[in-house]
Amino acid sequence: GEAAGRVEFELFAKTVPKTAENFRALATGEKGTGKAGKALHFKDSVFHRVIPGFMCQGGDITRGNGMGGESIYGSTFEDEWENGVIKHTEPGLLSMANRGKNTNGSQFF
Repeated sequence: GEAAGRVEFELFAKTVPKTAENFRALATGEKGTGKAGKALHFKDSVFHRVIPGFMCQGGDITRGNGMGGESIYGSTFEDEWENGVIKHTEPGLLSMANRGKNTNGSQFF
């Protein structure tokens, strides 16, 4: 596909500080290389899952296909989000994608 250009996100740093810092640092690439031997950076990563009219998912910085990912804290980190604190009530909200409780890495939707 074609490059979409620049995308800007607002992060909820006061509500989910560790999650926000993980996303911010992956956006800048300032943490270098991760345990998987891949750059801890969203650069050149793709949206590997797109459901028109609903959501798109990306951020798999280790495999690029939705089966990988890594956080700046190691493989994964614990959940900070509590049910109902931030609701998906409008288009454009950003969330971590994970494989279950306390498995946040680099993927987002």
